[in-house]
Amino acid sequence: MNHIPTLLAMILLLPTACATNASTTNPADGADHPATADSNVTLGLGQTTVLNDGSRLSYTSLVNDSRCAPDVQCIWAGDAEIAMQWAPAHANAQDLRLHTSPRGGPTSTRIGERTLTLVSLERGIEPKASLTVTSTP
Repeated sequence: MNHIPTLLAMILLLPTACATNASTTNPADGADHPATADSNVTLGLGQTTVLNDGSRLSYTSLVNDSRCAPDVQCIWAGDAEIAMQWAPAHANAQDLRLHTSPRGGPTSTRIGERTLTLVSLERGIEPKASLTVTSTP
């Protein structure tokens, strides 16, 4: 009995079940990227943007990434989770978590009078995050 096709299939699917963890990076080490309400912003790991009210939004870490690898057929697409920190000008900072899939957790969250949404996340060890910041009525 030839087990090579079964073994090969197991080897190819194994990476889709693994999660990648990255250590937290100091947001102060990142570059500032200005953002206004109702805008799109792309942040690299450790980078910060200043919102129009003076609050700061930092991309602190890639918590895990179990998304299906490109060009691989998976049962489900998987999920990636990033950690962010929102620091209002005159209040304590809040830690946030956003997911690429609603099956994994929230893809958006409220920050003050705005909604922050993770639109997309590149692949890799330090993927860039594309986000939208929209005014919330």
